[in-house]
Amino acid sequence: MLMGLSCVLQSSLPFSSCVLLADLSTEFGPDAGQTGLAAIDWIIVLAYGGGTIWLGWYFSRRQTSTEEYFVGSGAMNPVLIGVSLFATLLSTISYLKFPGEALGRGPVQFCSLLSLPFVFLIVGFAMLPVYMRHRVTSAYELLENRLGLEMRLLGAAMFVILRLVWMALLVYLTAKALTIMIGADERWIPLVSLLTGTVAVIYTSMGGLRAVVITDAIQTLLLYGGALTVIAIVTAKMGGFQWFPTQWHPIWDKQPVFPENAATRLTVIGAILSQGTWYVCTLGGDQTSVQRFMATKDAAAARRALAVQLTVAVIVALTLGLVGFALLGYFEANLDQLPPGTNLKADADDLFPYFISRLLPPGVSGLVVAAMFAAAMSSLDSGVNSITAVVMTDGLDRFGKKPESEEAHVRLARRLAFGIGLFVVILSSIMDRVPGNITEVTEKTSNLLATPIFGLFFYALFVPFSSRIGVWIGTVCGIVTAVLIAFSGPLFGFVEVPGSDPVQMTDPISFQWIAPIALAVNLGVGCLVSLMMPDRPASSAKAEEKGD
Repeated sequence: MLMGLSCVLQSSLPFSSCVLLADLSTEFGPDAGQTGLAAIDWIIVLAYGGGTIWLGWYFSRRQTSTEEYFVGSGAMNPVLIGVSLFATLLSTISYLKFPGEALGRGPVQFCSLLSLPFVFLIVGFAMLPVYMRHRVTSAYELLENRLGLEMRLLGAAMFVILRLVWMALLVYLTAKALTIMIGADERWIPLVSLLTGTVAVIYTSMGGLRAVVITDAIQTLLLYGGALTVIAIVTAKMGGFQWFPTQWHPIWDKQPVFPENAATRLTVIGAILSQGTWYVCTLGGDQTSVQRFMATKDAAAARRALAVQLTVAVIVALTLGLVGFALLGYFEANLDQLPPGTNLKADADDLFPYFISRLLPPGVSGLVVAAMFAAAMSSLDSGVNSITAVVMTDGLDRFGKKPESEEAHVRLARRLAFGIGLFVVILSSIMDRVPGNITEVTEKTSNLLATPIFGLFFYALFVPFSSRIGVWIGTVCGIVTAVLIAFSGPLFGFVEVPGSDPVQMTDPISFQWIAPIALAVNLGVGCLVSLMMPDRPASSAKAEEKGD
């Protein structure tokens, strides 16, 4: 019966994907002398992939316009939108990052959650009422009226670059985790990336935002259930909650409240400022977020969606932190179950996927792998859909390249979505070149442009005296600042971590300061230049042109 079910499921997926799974299972599965995913686990993962593709096909039959494709006609349930927004921002990157950070570095990262009440007040009551007065498909339409076409195109271009890099990193890290789970060599990462990206792009390109939102809700349940399952099994294996740390673990970093110097990797204050700044900038300037707010009825509904998103984020982040603690306690008590040569601190990011595939019962492993697969696709689908909306609205439609019929418009959107997804998979092949653990790599790459994008919205909607030259200079200074901090080690030389044994090297300026300092420089410089060099009134400019 399992063979028959496997054949049915494989018929729902691209043939090449099924061949890849079969090859990997044969070469690296338990029959080849390796411990890894069992047949039932592969069936569960295939069932999940086939189900999401079916959902995309189902919703594709109901689409009659690009408004339905991109924003669900603007009247979607705020609870579903909130869950979808959470799933978009909590990807496989976070699903691996939080346990790895708690296991190998310590718990201070979770102090960043203290910033979320302030995020809700700022975004919910200061920003959303302004945003929701404008019903737009692309968030960057809001920039043109106040700052001109060039700022709209700048914002759209930065968003596309940001999301392409972020999705490429996501695909790479997901593929790397999956290869660890199946016991495959890293040479398989590009092919696993292709599989992950193909499934996500197929249902996204077919189903539009409604398919994305519905699958995001399913994916959230899966990833949270996967985390709870790991905690429950570790607790059962250890006969209780002996894994919970009651004191600062020797392998954890020193993580003070205030930084001792700029190189201090993580502090309580730095975590709060970094996470709070990132959330405000992402919710207020990223198309994936603004697009979801626009899919609700009004500002009150958008605020409810935001409340749901932040609440779910707190619950899941804390749960994933407990996963890290549980894994630390388990492996410390069972060192013989670690792979040869594994270091609890240096290899912390890899221990979660290793535990899933090697130490969970067959069937349960498949559910948790499906959860990780779900976390990847929940972010890929949102990114692809949002980039497609921006490319069409701010590019093709804005410059008169819109097809004559709405049906042709939707077909073009689907083709663009598929092409964008394919490009992301190709780009993922170079993401292994950025040094650092998952937390550091994420901050140093995909988050570089979050603050300058938000800065454009801040200037356009909240700074009445902003000038074009001021915005340009502020944006450039903000980007340069972010790059200098993110890559301060390669640019200025790494410094030794005090008291580390063996000796560890780190950046002279911690990644936690990228977002707050870059935003402060951007807005400070931009506002100052705008006051010194204001835009001339349109009447004066026209009079000068006539005089010439």
